[in-house]
Amino acid sequence: MTRVRVTAPRAKVQRVSAQGSAALPAARSAADSREAAEESDAGQVFVRSLIRSQLRLGLVVAGGFLLILLGFRLMLGLVPGLAASKIAGLPFDWVLLGAGIYPVIGLGAWLYVRTAARNEARYRELAGDK
Repeated sequence: MTRVRVTAPRAKVQRVSAQGSAALPAARSAADSREAAEESDAGQVFVRSLIRSQLRLGLVVAGGFLLILLGFRLMLGLVPGLAASKIAGLPFDWVLLGAGIYPVIGLGAWLYVRTAARNEARYRELAGDK
């Protein structure tokens, strides 16, 4: 799923009170402050920083997963007789990949989501959204 940001020029709307005079402008919403932060130079730096941190996190998680798969393959190749052994009638490499890799995938996904949420919370703090 991708995020799409749709923007349009803002129309200036004046609120009119019951007495017929113009009321004070409403307080800025969180979306308005976020857009203002993204339009400023500092806001653009914050957005680029968030994108870089999320990219770095994705690369670290993917790299760690690939290293673990490589470690499984090396272990099966370097330990003599391990690939030929059977557990409950199933080859050991199948059991290792079936029962050993799924907990690693789940742990990696949980850590990724937790860290991505923390990165976004830091961004919201910097951008002024509470």
